Amino acid sequence: MATSEGKQSLRTFFWSWGILTVVGVVLSIWLPHRYIPTPMSNDGNLSITTTILFSILAAPVASGVYAAALHIIRHNRYRGEGVPPAAPQIRENTKLLVTWLTTSAVLTVFVLVWGLGALAAENSSSGNPLVVDVTGQQWVWSFAYPGTHVVSNELYLPNNREVEFRVTSEDVTHGFWVVNFGVQVDANPGVITTIHTTPDKLGTIEVRCEQFCGLSHAFMDAIGHVVTPSQFSAWLASQPARA
Repeated sequence: MATSEGKQSLRTFFWSWGILTVVGVVLSIWLPHRYIPTPMSNDGNLSITTTILFSILAAPVASGVYAAALHIIRHNRYRGEGVPPAAPQIRENTKLLVTWLTTSAVLTVFVLVWGLGALAAENSSSGNPLVVDVTGQQWVWSFAYPGTHVVSNELYLPNNREVEFRVTSEDVTHGFWVVNFGVQVDANPGVITTIHTTPDKLGTIEVRCEQFCGLSHAFMDAIGHVVTPSQFSAWLASQPARA
């Protein structure tokens, strides 16, 4: 039978675990909205949701580790001299093993299913996307609109229309990352990779390179604009054709 001191110690552990979990959940909900750029596409919204959900799921696990560490430091420190005796073995604790393995398996399967669904959504197409050819080279991005002969170093997109980015590179591997859209794909020389998204807010977006590509990698960015369909058509018509 457990002593009153042991019961009190166990209650302290669970209180610590509960408080840390609540703090972790609150931070998981609050921090992404404060520090992640405003999402401006369906994939950007999904990335925020995924970050919040996975952080909430991780909160009790991380809190359990921290609470156990604090509990051990407080109640199981060796205060004697010399080499401390071996701690009791818990490898044969069936309840602990079953709980740990079951929880890990459930979380792993959930993350796998969610990730496969998000990947399928990112690669799906409505059948009538706006195609934009994206080319990276040290250290600039260029955007071409097939069928128009328009090439620009600024990205213009119409709101609420699916976009298919066809991405490649002229020299080394770059990383095409549209920050506000929550999409990223490598730009590899001699290879075209595609990624889909749908802008759902008007405004300015930011394009960056997220693969180290040389001396001026940090300055390889571009400005983008999500505009109304009529503004996009007017912009296309105002651009000089380039070979």
